Order: sequence, then structure tokens, then C-alpha cells
Amino acid sequence: MAPPTAAAQGGQAPQGRQQQQQQGGFGLTGIIRIAVFWYFASKFFSPKKPTEPSALINNLFQKGQQLDMWLYISEREKFNDFGRESALVWHETNIPYAVWGPESTRTLTLKYHPSEALKNNGSLYAHVFFAHSGYSPDPSDPEYQPQAAFGRTHPVVIYLPKSKADKKKSLLGNSPDSTEGQATSKVVDDTEDDSKDEGPVEWVSYWKPNITINLVADFTQYPKTGIPPNIAPYMNIDPFTGNYYPTVFFNEFWLLRDKLIALNETVTELPLNLEVGPISMTKWQLFMQIDQSFQIHRNYGSMLEGEADELKRVFLEGNPYLLGVTMIVSLLHSVFDFLAFKNDIQFWNKNKSMEGLSAKTVVVSFICQLIIFLYLLDNDTSWMILASSGIGVVIEFWKIGKAMRIEIDRTGKIPMLRLRDRESYVRNKTKEYDDIAMKYLSYVLFLLVVGFSIYSLMYERHKSWYSWILSSLTSCVYMFGFIMMCPQLFINYKLKSVAHLPWRQMTYKFLNTIIDDLFAFVIKMPTLHRLSVFRDDLIFLIYLYQRWIYPVDKKRVNEFGFGGEEDDQAVESSEVVAAKEEEKKTN
Repeated sequence: MAPPTAAAQGGQAPQGRQQQQQQGGFGLTGIIRIAVFWYFASKFFSPKKPTEPSALINNLFQKGQQLDMWLYISEREKFNDFGRESALVWHETNIPYAVWGPESTRTLTLKYHPSEALKNNGSLYAHVFFAHSGYSPDPSDPEYQPQAAFGRTHPVVIYLPKSKADKKKSLLGNSPDSTEGQATSKVVDDTEDDSKDEGPVEWVSYWKPNITINLVADFTQYPKTGIPPNIAPYMNIDPFTGNYYPTVFFNEFWLLRDKLIALNETVTELPLNLEVGPISMTKWQLFMQIDQSFQIHRNYGSMLEGEADELKRVFLEGNPYLLGVTMIVSLLHSVFDFLAFKNDIQFWNKNKSMEGLSAKTVVVSFICQLIIFLYLLDNDTSWMILASSGIGVVIEFWKIGKAMRIEIDRTGKIPMLRLRDRESYVRNKTKEYDDIAMKYLSYVLFLLVVGFSIYSLMYERHKSWYSWILSSLTSCVYMFGFIMMCPQLFINYKLKSVAHLPWRQMTYKFLNTIIDDLFAFVIKMPTLHRLSVFRDDLIFLIYLYQRWIYPVDKKRVNEFGFGGEEDDQAVESSEVVAAKEEEKKTN
């Protein structure tokens, strides 16, 4: 074979050099990538070198070490007047550190007489000091040892804005409860936005009746530059040795807002309950995490001020066994509520006949839900509750469209919505009985609404006339529960039959009512709401009585648009289909 020509060799040489350059460039880039990857991998995934003992900080005090305690109360935030005996309110000796037992927990109850400055929005602080037994916390004492004593300052008085409830007024101007002396002040969180209110924000000073001092049992060795961020703000570091003193924690987790005492010129004596004791690291962190979680929920609007206190009150005042049962049953309540809601939507989505169903009940239910939504909107409720109530309003309006025909009347200048009865509702006696029941119940309801509204106007305070109308109607919504359920009872009574009621949906609702009865005894709630729970029990008992006393007429279509014969036919058809399939298998 002839050797390649010069032209061919000349054409292949540049290509070979180009391929060698490309291979060389790829190799250099790959090496750089591998080096960068190896650097980051060794940086993040290599085992950490053990921290040198010199880079760790330790607790200056040992477990079980005997401590003496001094508690001073002063109107100054900086305290150094150790020689003034009148400022010393409590002194204890030989308290074992980080040891649980009767000797490590001390209590004291006393009465404090406030000064005139304190009554007029003055400040007051509690200064607590701990030291080795036999040592003094006074820096001016010749035997004072800096590493043997530590302390912390805590305010005894807190300043909070006045609640919006206190800014309500009597619309008539002559209410017996409209005087400022009889007005009850309520505490709100300082994060509440009062910028919407007219005029300056009024602040009130409140007295903390309980002071609980906890020494945290923490003996962890922390790196000097690696103290956890949730612990660092509470650390008290000794500047000479670099080690830390025991953490002093003023425990206010169980101090509810309604226990605070408002300070004014009429106060002459204040209770003060003092307690000192140990607390574990886990419990201390748990308390702080729960408080931070409550604060985050309040900032996002998913929790109202006061709901955290109500939750704590359940743990404080409730029976532990009853509390455990309530927590389990509350989960079942959510499940049953979801199932009842699911079946209700399914029924209205499939319903094609209004025979035996009260259409006016659907309209009244929508009005009640709308009133509740407007009331919540007027009282600055959290957005989560408003969203839930708003969805309920939309669903109730959708149910009106299923129960009646909604038409738009464009004859006037402003289009209006017109509600028309369906033919299946008009052509039988259901409409007649529904009108009779609603007529007489509306008379009773009108008298109740007018009477309660007049009473509320005369003896209660409101922000405006609009708020008075909403609060009066909302209070009477509990009475609308009878209106929403009684027409169906009346229809069943006139027809002398209940057909077969929707037991699946009614069972879920009845179980939820039983759970509400349990909550009525455990959770603090308004009296009207508590009565409404037992009202639902009465209605369901009447349903059960009608089920027992009236014969089952399977020809009659029940209030949910279904008849008994349809179910029997469906069962028979399913049995026939099953028998045929069985024959095919045998053949």
C-alpha cells in the first residue's frame, strides 16, 4: 500500500495537535474540579478535631454545694446598698445547688406596702444574690470573693397597654356600669397594635404577685466560641477565669395575666409569694421554647392574646386524668367534625329534590354564619379563625344555591339577587309546614332579640352602634340553633314519620355534641356557649324520640332527598348481581 501523501500528512497533523490540546485542557480542568471538591468534602465531612480543654468553659459551682441567698427589693435597677436592712426581704442559708429535695426548695409569703412613687407608675426591681455559704455578696466586704457570688435583677412591676375592652363606653351615657371605678381593666400583650385607636396609648403598671427563682442545673462544658444561641443571652461569664456562674431563671411560665394586680392610688397592700428551687436544663429549655412558640403564633396572628393563658389554665386547674381524656377526645372531635363536614358536602352536591327538606333552615344558617363572621371581623380576630369562618360563609351560600334557585333581577338600577323555591319543595306539604314552623318560631325569636338588645344597650358598654348591633345579634345566634333544627322536627311531627334519618351524618354530629359537653366542664367559656351545647343534646334526644315513636314509612322521601325503597332496591339489585357472578364462577 502506498504511503500517505504529504498533503494527507499535513492535514492530519493539525488535527492531532488540536486533540492533544483539548485532552490537556480537559485534564487540567478536571484536576482543578477534583481539588475544589476534595477541599469542601474535607472541610464539611472530615471528623472534627477534639476541642482542647483550655478552650472549654465550665460551671464555677459544683453539684450539691451549699449556697446562701439574699433577696432585696428596690426602686433602683442598679443595686449596691447592701447595708440597708429595709431593702432585704428574704434571706436563706445552706441551699444545696442542683439537688432536688425538701431542703433545696424554700418558700415565703409576705405583704408589701407600695410607696407613693410606685402607685404612680413607678418601677420596682427584685435583686437576688447567691454566694458560697459563709461568703458575702457585697463587693465592699473585705471577705468578698468574685468567683463565690453571683446575682441577677428582675422587674416586679410590668407595664402593659390598656385593653380595648376598657375603652368601650355606654352608648346611652347613663349606664350603671359606665363609671371608671367599676370598669374592669384587662391585660393585653405589649405586642398588640394600638395604633388604630384614636389618641395616645394608655399604659398601666401591674404588680407580679409571684416571684419564682430557679437555679438551672447545668454543668455542660461549652466551647468559648460555640455557646448555643438560645443559652448565650442567659450566661453570666466570669471575666477573670472565663467560666460561667449558675444561671438564675425567674420562672413566670405559670404566672397568668389575670393574676396581675393593677397599681393605683387606692392600693395599700400587695401580696408577694416567693419561691426558690432548682430546675433541670431540659425543663428550662422547654419553658423557653413554649413561650417562644406562643409569641411566634401571636406575631403571625394564629393565636390571640389570652389563648396561651387559657391553655396553661387547663393544666393548672384541670384534673390530670380528665385532661388526658380530653386530649384524646379532642382528636376524635376533629375527626368526627371532618367526617360530618364531608358527608354534608356530599349530600348537598348530590341532592336533586327538596322534598322533606326545610329550605328556610339553609337560609337562616347562612345568615347566622355571616353574623358570626362580621362579629369576628369587628373584634380583631386572628386571620386563621377569620379564614375558617369566611369559608363557612361561602359554603352556606353555596348550599342556598342547591336548595333554591338564585336569580339576578336586572330590572332596577342595581342588580338584585332573587331566591325562588324549587318545584320539588313547593308541590308538597313540606313548604306549608316549613312556613308554619318558621312563622311561630320567628315571633319568639323576635321578642328574644329585642329584649336582649335593649338589655345590652342599657347595661353593657360597646365601641359603637355597629358593635352593639353585631354583639346583640351574635349573642342571639345561639338561639338560632333552635330555628335551624326545629323546623325539621315540626315537619316530622306533622307527617308522623321520620322515614329513615341520615344516621351516618347525625351520628357524627351527636358524637361531637357529647365531646362538646365534656369541653363545657373542662374549658372556661361563656355561659351562652355552654348552654348552647346542652341545647344541641336536647334536639338530638327529640330526634331519637321521633325515631322511636313514629313508624318507618319507606315510601316517604326523607329530608335528605332519599327514600327507603330506593335503598332496598339497591340492596336487592346488588344481591342479584352477586348471585349471577357466583353462578358464573361455579359454571
